[in-house]
Amino acid sequence: MTLPSTASEGVVEHGRVLAAIPSPEVNSFSLGPLDIHFYALCILAGVVVAVLWSERRWAAMGGEKGTIMDMAVWAVILGLIGGRLYHVISDYQLYFGEGKEPLRALFIWEGGLGIWGAIPLGALGVWLVARKRGLSMTKLSFAIAPTIPLAQAFGRWGNYFNQELFGRPTDLPWALEITLTAEGHMRPGMQPGVFTYHPTFLYESLWCLGLAVLLAYLGRRFESSLQGGRLFALYVMGYCLGRAWIEYMRVDPANDILGLRLNNWVAVVVLLGALAYFLWAGRRIDSFSTAVVPHGHDAGTQVFGATEPRETADEGTVYSALDTDESEIDDGFGSSQGRDTEYHPSPERSSSEGSAGSDAKNAGTDSDAKPD
Repeated sequence: MTLPSTASEGVVEHGRVLAAIPSPEVNSFSLGPLDIHFYALCILAGVVVAVLWSERRWAAMGGEKGTIMDMAVWAVILGLIGGRLYHVISDYQLYFGEGKEPLRALFIWEGGLGIWGAIPLGALGVWLVARKRGLSMTKLSFAIAPTIPLAQAFGRWGNYFNQELFGRPTDLPWALEITLTAEGHMRPGMQPGVFTYHPTFLYESLWCLGLAVLLAYLGRRFESSLQGGRLFALYVMGYCLGRAWIEYMRVDPANDILGLRLNNWVAVVVLLGALAYFLWAGRRIDSFSTAVVPHGHDAGTQVFGATEPRETADEGTVYSALDTDESEIDDGFGSSQGRDTEYHPSPERSSSEGSAGSDAKNAGTDSDAKPD
């Protein structure tokens, strides 16, 4: 694409290419009284594909369909809040100070979501629902891990439509054309007379896409050794590695600490934390909960914990039992446990493995006894 005359003059002056990846002329469209921003649509597309893929992975692990959808509501809401808070705090100079408009901190459609705030608060939303239902957080993280970078790959295209967060000037064939604003002003990070820059949004999108594929492969190939949240830790480390070099290329205004952008320091700290967790979890994989079905389900579904008030709860044991009333009726007709109540020891018990063996023996000698 040939650049506009003003852009072409600047490019020729600096010895840059006359063609580049064109930036969109608009970043929103009207639908009745509403303005629909492409930035929001990119984020929404990422959320949708991540939820759908997570649902499939969770169901393949034995979980119930719809679980991820329920969690996504809280995860997305809290994630957006956390992402926006991090952006506003880390780039406070954009919204506060003389001549600034603090109210614009609420204009999320203009861009500005920090992944460093979105992931922790989004995870909090998942944890709240998981804790209420008695589900394993580490099992959920295994299902979700590859889908998050896929969502990020979609979301980064919102920066493309907003013409923001681009990299240093370049004359590479895939350089990104950045135009002046509608008012004729330079965008944050632009240099006078220079209109082609590194498309860091594209770099990060491709990196996240490759990371999603890699995590899906590793999760299938090394499933047993990447339990306990280790697959999610790999996601964190992989993203931090990519974000560090991409962040180094960006030229948009940012707070620096000892010559490095704030986000570079955050990436390093988070990467080290994820690495420490990966090593720590590797030594105690068997101690994590493996519950993928909620407590207290209806007859014929898996139920975790004690079956009668006098019995001791054991979250490492999975039952597939009928309701108590129906069981008592069946017992009255002399039916055996093997016909009405199906006992399944958990394949990944975290404790008291010896109790399962004694329970099985008791079940074989007493047809009316239920496993503890």
